[in-house]
Amino acid sequence: MNYAVVGAFVIGLAALLIAAVLWLASGGGTSRHVDLYRAIEQESVSGLNVNAPVKYNGVDVGTVREIELDPADPDRVRLLFAIRQGTPIKVDTVAVLKTQGLTGIAYVELGGGTPGAAPLRASVAGEFPVIRTKPSLSARLENVLTDVLVKLDGTTTRIDAMLSEKNQLALTATLADIAAVAHTLAARKATINAGIVDAARTFDRGQRLGTQLGPVIERIGRAADSLEKMGDEAGLASTRAGATVASVGADVHRFSGAALPQVQALLVELQALSASLRRLVEQTERNPNGLLLGRSPAPDGPGESPPGPAKP
Repeated sequence: MNYAVVGAFVIGLAALLIAAVLWLASGGGTSRHVDLYRAIEQESVSGLNVNAPVKYNGVDVGTVREIELDPADPDRVRLLFAIRQGTPIKVDTVAVLKTQGLTGIAYVELGGGTPGAAPLRASVAGEFPVIRTKPSLSARLENVLTDVLVKLDGTTTRIDAMLSEKNQLALTATLADIAAVAHTLAARKATINAGIVDAARTFDRGQRLGTQLGPVIERIGRAADSLEKMGDEAGLASTRAGATVASVGADVHRFSGAALPQVQALLVELQALSASLRRLVEQTERNPNGLLLGRSPAPDGPGESPPGPAKP
């Protein structure tokens, strides 16, 4: 038996097995049947490991190939998924971190993807298509609890401020004042009851008075209507009187233009006649005979005697 041949065969078989294992471990056996997708998580991926399952509505469709921090932003975690070819990854597909049962083993759940949506493609040549993500249930609960704790802390702070020593003293004084008012009201209960009864009576009287005043107010309204009508009629009469005065003024103006010159001429003649009568009266007083004999000739002046026959 040739031991060298047997040893060579065993060594070759071992090397072949090791190469097959390494090839399968590197995904060479399935690399032709999966598609690679990228996802960016902005929360802790604690519990998620490489080769963790990737499920689509609860069905295993792939595994997590890589988990690494984003060098540009340490708050983000870069995930690489190896998903079987033919899985309907659409532009509206989302990835969510979930935990399985009570074991706390994390996995990735894919969902969404409406039938009419387009398949997800890489936006940059040479890059992997990026699946959108949304916060997990634990992250949402943590955010809600954080908000609740912040609000509780603020509420506690305000309560502490309200229950400070100064406010406690003010509250004690306010309660004492309220107690004093209550005691005063209790001591004057009878007076308050009597006042309420009087107020009720006054209210009843007011109602009756309002009922009685109703007809009076109605008559006053009618009188006001009558006065308004009289005012309208007076206004109309005033308008007519104004028109009459305007007409009379026009007539007076026409009369003044036509008769005034004649009146002025008549007055001039009357003045001349009066002057003549005055002169006549004066002459009569000086020479009454002149009214019967006529006016005598005036005597001749010196040297004015007419020539007559010569005396012998």
